[in-house]
Amino acid sequence: MSPSAGVTRNTLRQQIADALRDEVLAGRLPPGREFTVKQIAEQYGVSATPVREALFDLSAQGLLASDQHRGFQVREFTVADYRAMAEARALVVEGLFRDPAERVAVRPEGLASIRRRAAEAVRAAKGGDLDVLIGYDLRFWRELGQFVLNPYIADFLTRLRVQAWVFAVHRLRRDGMDENVLWFGHEELVEAIARGDREQVHAEMRSYYGHALAWADRLEVREAEGNAEGSTDGPPGPGSAIPPESPGHCA
Repeated sequence: MSPSAGVTRNTLRQQIADALRDEVLAGRLPPGREFTVKQIAEQYGVSATPVREALFDLSAQGLLASDQHRGFQVREFTVADYRAMAEARALVVEGLFRDPAERVAVRPEGLASIRRRAAEAVRAAKGGDLDVLIGYDLRFWRELGQFVLNPYIADFLTRLRVQAWVFAVHRLRRDGMDENVLWFGHEELVEAIARGDREQVHAEMRSYYGHALAWADRLEVREAEGNAEGSTDGPPGPGSAIPPESPGHCA
């Protein structure tokens, strides 16, 4: 294989992975949805190899589950999973800002972009625009992660944030969004970081994680009640195949 062919395949692999990730984050591929390499390859009109690689990439990121006989399935995260994500992020961030080894380096030139992301995320949250909110929220946290001097920690935090949105998106579309569910503190967090006010950073992050855990508590009660009411129903059928329309992208 020529070098250009390798680059083309890797680029296609990334494009397919990005498109499918956007579909999952938008809720158009709901939890439990099953599909095969062949279905995705036919949908995109490409060979199976880059599709298989893209699906394995998404599996490695925790967004898909794979089965040797049934293909791939959008992972279903539970409330317990979501609570564990929030607690893990809280512990890591707490350690980053309390570590005397200075594991966070704030670059003033990067704050302008993060402030814009913060403002757009809050505007989308208050306006109830979930697709726009997810896009800006992920960019906001990703850019903040660039201040973390350990790239493995930054990647870990980004992965958890994506997984948290996969958990949240279909529940938000079902239940709606308001201040009891969404956190609006992006701008306050940025300004605390800009001032170097570590205590205020911790206060904002405690607010953020407390908000997430309180929502998890409410969801747990609601879903337990729903399971009790539906206990006489038969088991759900297998997930359907991926729809034929071409994937779009989050804003």
